[in-house]
Amino acid sequence: MIDAAGLRVMKAIQDEGSFTAAAVALGYTQPAISQMVRRLEQRTGTVLVERLGRSVRLTEAGEVLARHAVTVLAALDAAEEEVAAIAGLRSGRVRLWAFPSSSATVVPHALALVKRRYPDVSVTFHEAEPPESLAALKAGDCDLAVAFSYEGMDPNDLQADLESLSVTKLLDDEVRLAVPTGHPMAQRETVDLTELASEPWIAGCPKCRGHLVHLAREAGFVPDVAFETEDYVAVQGLVAEGLGVALIPDLILSSAHHPSVVALPMQPASRREIYAVTTPDLARVPAVQATIEALVEAAEVHG
Repeated sequence: MIDAAGLRVMKAIQDEGSFTAAAVALGYTQPAISQMVRRLEQRTGTVLVERLGRSVRLTEAGEVLARHAVTVLAALDAAEEEVAAIAGLRSGRVRLWAFPSSSATVVPHALALVKRRYPDVSVTFHEAEPPESLAALKAGDCDLAVAFSYEGMDPNDLQADLESLSVTKLLDDEVRLAVPTGHPMAQRETVDLTELASEPWIAGCPKCRGHLVHLAREAGFVPDVAFETEDYVAVQGLVAEGLGVALIPDLILSSAHHPSVVALPMQPASRREIYAVTTPDLARVPAVQATIEALVEAAEVHG
């Protein structure tokens, strides 16, 4: 195996013309240079240096190594500089995936913090719901995911999603019942879900629909899902027109609240937990850690 140190020695011998001069140039002792040459000759299986009295010259094989040393060592120096830049947050890339309502609230605030503090760090963004984003994280297609899970859902499902991952909780997001302003319950302070068992429902993403079905089952009924859409602006538009009621988290309502929709607290209350998720190894990457810290700070503002 030819290593970088051996290549540096061969280049120094070619440039300086002797073991002693090469040792001075590299900051080694002359015996150390001799030992490194012998080790390299053993590894390559051929003579690399021809000794001529007090001077030396490279054999044909030695000249080959010295010639390639220029390119190889330059590439290594460039790699070391790039790694040092990443470690020092003078460079770096983070591939962030986040679900839609967070991409309208917490994520933009966090991205602005990263850009202001570390202008040379590049954060790319892709919008995806938690099942897709966590799968992408495990597959190596993203570095950091903003995901959520609903309180009270099957803990084994959550554990399977987050198993072996590094999880940072960002905030608790209360889920409210959305009804049109003309609904009989629009003026209520709180609403029990059982009171809406006969209403048509508008469901969101698959995970959100699962949450609706779970809450309805706990309340003793099966929801009549009249419409399904992952666009919460559309959900509120449907609610505003009296086509159904829906469950909408606060994070969505804080970024887009239809004037003809009333959001009511439910009894019992329901929440979803929002996380920044990465792998244990990526959690130690400075740019990823800096982005997580920015997400935590942004969540404090929007929570």
